[in-house]
Amino acid sequence: MNTRRRPMSEINVVPYIDVTLVLLVIFMVTAPLVSQGVEVDLPDVDSEPLEEEENPLVITVNAEGEIYVNTGMPTAGETGTRATIFSLADQAERILRARPDLPVYVRADKLVPYGDVMGVMSVLQRAGATGVGLITDPVEGRTPAPAV
Repeated sequence: MNTRRRPMSEINVVPYIDVTLVLLVIFMVTAPLVSQGVEVDLPDVDSEPLEEEENPLVITVNAEGEIYVNTGMPTAGETGTRATIFSLADQAERILRARPDLPVYVRADKLVPYGDVMGVMSVLQRAGATGVGLITDPVEGRTPAPAV
């Protein structure tokens, strides 16, 4: 009778699998919390003004969240055609069907929530806008940075 013990040739991997699954669960639970807690302080950017295109489609969103559609840059006191987020898609699609290369700009008050502006931009892209620009006021007291 052989009393020598043979060394164990197999490694028990069950504990490693348990640890891996626990780590996976921890990452799955904490991942959404980490992405929601990120604070972003967006930089002020000086940029050269774009040359004015002839009658671009300008969507204006005021501080109250009211949406107005203009064909061409609105002048002082001009509001444009009132729209809702639902009717904006139809109006923009009708205009862009006639002129698919028409530049599209969103002019939103700085008090309008970011999500509302993104909603308007999403509706415009679904309506056929190939690119949507944002209209901003230049930073006062600064000269534009030179183009590289």
